[in-house]
Amino acid sequence: MQAPRAKILLIDDNPLFLQILSDAFRENGFAVVIASDGIKGVRAYLDEAPDVVIVDLVMPNMGGVSTCMEICRLGREADPVLILLTSMFKGAPHEHAQAEMGAKVHIPKSTAPLDIVIIVEQLLDRKRFQEHNRR
Repeated sequence: MQAPRAKILLIDDNPLFLQILSDAFRENGFAVVIASDGIKGVRAYLDEAPDVVIVDLVMPNMGGVSTCMEICRLGREADPVLILLTSMFKGAPHEHAQAEMGAKVHIPKSTAPLDIVIIVEQLLDRKRFQEHNRR
């Protein structure tokens, strides 16, 4: 069995959306960890050390902005790619120069799951390239 390409943490309170997105990542060779709210997501971040964290904006207990900010505050040696996913904005996925609402990358929830996988692959490739060039 081949090792996973990367570990993805999905944090969303919608079980159907979690299932659809986790299936898309698993089918493309990723290991997936899921959490149903921000508090569980922060715990999973600490326990699982994911390469990518995808966070829903609106959730009970701890919303997406607070979750992203807490993950950034806790930090690790190798920070994950942090993505905010929401149905509250439309348009194309967007990357900001500086974190906005806790994350640099914002993706509308209406984005097709396979497109989200492709975006994550590109972000991981760029992160690996940047880390390699720092050495």
